[in-house]
Amino acid sequence: MNPSIHHIAIAVHDLEAALDFYRDALGLAVTERREVPEEGVEIAFLPAGEGELELLQPLNEASSVAQFLEKRGEGLHHVCLAVDDVEVAMERLRAAGARLLSDEPRVNVHGTRYVFVHPRSAHGVLLEVYECTMN
Repeated sequence: MNPSIHHIAIAVHDLEAALDFYRDALGLAVTERREVPEEGVEIAFLPAGEGELELLQPLNEASSVAQFLEKRGEGLHHVCLAVDDVEVAMERLRAAGARLLSDEPRVNVHGTRYVFVHPRSAHGVLLEVYECTMN
């Protein structure tokens, strides 16, 4: 499986205010910014070393990120690990007793397959397993 860190997602109430810090104060460039209606979020990606930071702002109060912010406040939402084959990773995780949040991989707007691992299976951290290779 040999995963590597793809991105670290941070839930924020106000994406513009967060960009004031991550982009302006830290000097990270925004390489992508878009709404993801099926997830109920607006996202901004900022490369940092070999991975990226992903800032997540909810689009509505029904989104899982809005619920996360209500319960926990701003901060670390999930860690995303890149793998070569998400289905192989899913089989390995299931065999190890991990609870996955979907039976089949989801597919994002770019066609990338991914799955989330429940925090109870990952010692309190929501993990995203993302099919790609880091270049």
